[in-house]
Amino acid sequence: MNAIETENLTKEYASGLGPFRRVRRALDRLTLAVEPGECLAFLGANGAGKSTTIKIIAGLVRPTAGRARIMGRDVEDPRARRSLGYLPEQPNFYEHLTALELVEMSAQLLGMDRKRARSSAESALHRARLAPEHWPRRLRHFSKGMLQRVGLAQALVGDPQVVILDEPMSGLDPLGRRDVRDLLAELRARGTTVFFSTHILADAEALADRVCVIERGSLKFLGAASDLQLRVARSTPMELVFATEDARSLSATLRTAGYAVTETATSVRLRVASEADVDSVLALARTKRARLVSVHQASSSLEQLFEEEPRQEGCLQV
Repeated sequence: MNAIETENLTKEYASGLGPFRRVRRALDRLTLAVEPGECLAFLGANGAGKSTTIKIIAGLVRPTAGRARIMGRDVEDPRARRSLGYLPEQPNFYEHLTALELVEMSAQLLGMDRKRARSSAESALHRARLAPEHWPRRLRHFSKGMLQRVGLAQALVGDPQVVILDEPMSGLDPLGRRDVRDLLAELRARGTTVFFSTHILADAEALADRVCVIERGSLKFLGAASDLQLRVARSTPMELVFATEDARSLSATLRTAGYAVTETATSVRLRVASEADVDSVLALARTKRARLVSVHQASSSLEQLFEEEPRQEGCLQV
């Protein structure tokens, strides 16, 4: 039995009326499975469909077609959500409550008595790395990063079997990001199933057993983080920098060969698509007695990695 499972999950949103009615497909037959105790990173550019998928799994949005299950139960079954902890991308809490009151209320909604709810709330706040001196403060006085920690505590109360976190590091400073990384590693070590969304490859590589990447609502990659990094490396341009006393001559030679370059009085910089191009550029540079200063992979993004022509089915007129 999988901890989380989606089968041909599809979601469409309609807008407009009559001849102006259009349907946007946010998810397109998404099928994936998360094993018990696994930490899966859910990646994609903004608007790829990450939050829509998570809201369907959490039972907050109904799919247009397909199914989603938690611990073998359909997400529309209330019993499925008893084993789920959930942090939305933009948590919105009752501002008049304190941090302890909010998390304690969440524990009571799970059926705990007052004494057990207080103990569970305190434990969750500790795990979320919110300092005890902040527990009695009202949430209206919290920063975005502190509210994110309260949201994490709310998701962890009651030790759920499955934890779904939508952009859990959003709004956190470097220290807060490190704390959340430590928390996810702790959950992973305890055997909790963790499903977290992000658009940062480094977070996925550091924390996840596997990575799932979606683009325009469709599955693009599902596998080990190391395999994704290899795919990124293969698709990322190489940047070369040369030092030379005759930058103008070297630039002219490279442009004649079809390369776009940037030059200063004493240096030339360019990007190439493959290692074969690196060899060709080095050969040309040697003819001008230029010295190679650096060669490295240029920065990449998920948008660059999975960029493709817009698909007709992404926006349907009906």
